Amino acid sequence: MDLTVFLKALWAVVLSMIMTVSGGGFPRIPHEKDFTLIWHDEFDGDKLDETKWKGHYCGNGEPSVRRGSYWHTDMATVKDGNLHIATRFYPNGFKGNGKPGWYTCGLDTRGLFEQAFGYFEIRCILPKGGGMWAAFWMLCDGMSNVDGSGTDGAEIDIFEAPYYAEKNNRRISSNIHIDGYGEGLKSTNVCKPYILVNDPYENYNTYGLEWNENEYIFYINGIETGRSSFGGTSRVPEFLLLSVEVGGENAVPGESWASGVLKPGTKTSDFIVDYVRVYKYN
Repeated sequence: MDLTVFLKALWAVVLSMIMTVSGGGFPRIPHEKDFTLIWHDEFDGDKLDETKWKGHYCGNGEPSVRRGSYWHTDMATVKDGNLHIATRFYPNGFKGNGKPGWYTCGLDTRGLFEQAFGYFEIRCILPKGGGMWAAFWMLCDGMSNVDGSGTDGAEIDIFEAPYYAEKNNRRISSNIHIDGYGEGLKSTNVCKPYILVNDPYENYNTYGLEWNENEYIFYINGIETGRSSFGGTSRVPEFLLLSVEVGGENAVPGESWASGVLKPGTKTSDFIVDYVRVYKYN
């Protein structure tokens, strides 16, 4: 191993160790004096605030096929000061609707809240289950423009967590995608940091993105984990998404980047979100 690779590996370990204590020992918001809170949901009520969130392609009370599961807004509930997105198997379909399979949910703020630039943060506990993953991400219609640039929109994955079934599963992935989801798709992985002690499947951690005209900067518990200007940063407002995905297709679980296949009888836990907060630059 050459010295550069060794030093990068060593820094990754040190950074991970820092992040395990940073939840109580460091500020969550980078250079906090530069930001003002502009939008937030603390999930303090007893139901989802529909002025802030709606189902992502699962409206009118009907489930929609999403990869290896169905998405249904009823799988998202608010209780005890948290949003819970459940992932459950229903052999006769949700409420006996005749569509057997796994059910979970995606939520977005499209048409309700969209912003370009600022700091975006979530505090959450990740859901357990091989073959599935939670994510906090951003998107806009311009992402589908195939023009070799991300300035007109990008999918910005502040975090995705597909590694539960792996040996070293305390890891998340931050990614950027541009130019649509067809043959023109271009993607980059910005970072895959580890959280060695503060188990993200048992404990709250914060995951953040600082987005400015020059670059995207990713954080865990206020500590920078990576940065990128891939494609040129998006210059247009984007909406927020919270989701749980099941690997597979046509509502049938299958192999995916989330190790393993989610099978009936598998015990899963909820994606638990304490808050989502958005700040603007002062």
